Amino acid sequence: MTVKLCLAQEPEADRLLSEDPFALLTGMLLDQQYPLEHAFRGPKKIADRMDGFDIHKIAAADPAAFEELCSTPPAIHRYGRSMARRTLELARYVLDHYHGDTAAIWTEGDPDGKEVLRRLEELPGYGNQKARIFLALLGKQLDVRPPGWEQAAGAYAEHNSRRSAADIVDQESLLEVRAFKKAAKAAAKAAGK
Repeated sequence: MTVKLCLAQEPEADRLLSEDPFALLTGMLLDQQYPLEHAFRGPKKIADRMDGFDIHKIAAADPAAFEELCSTPPAIHRYGRSMARRTLELARYVLDHYHGDTAAIWTEGDPDGKEVLRRLEELPGYGNQKARIFLALLGKQLDVRPPGWEQAAGAYAEHNSRRSAADIVDQESLLEVRAFKKAAKAAAKAAGK
């Protein structure tokens, strides 16, 4: 597979995200309270330290050792230990519910967009907003477009928007998304006064 994604802003990290659905799912998990491109570099850091990115090896990892691996500088996240626990939980969930086939979340049983959204919302560490962003990312950048995906993803599915990871295709769009988020945060703060 050729590199399609440009979320980590580093070729090798983006290649992993493009080729491994669990790496992409993990990158999205890490995308909170941390610069987006650094969050999406997390799976590559794990891969470098575990001799590859393998959902089975991650799920079977000793929790304390995995926390150490993820929190050692450069850590996978500002909160490396807690995100290591969440990553383990996510790996185990995908193994238990989808036999380790991450793509089954959006392919198994030929689901519609509403069902894919429901499945994403059930993932550990994923809430409604993160699930909608991931669904929009699948549709906008990976051509995974189950019927009704745009309605299920809501505003994140809007064409030519710059509101989330789903819209990042290069350095310029990353900066535009960052500016959108900053403006939205300022507007929310002003409305809360």
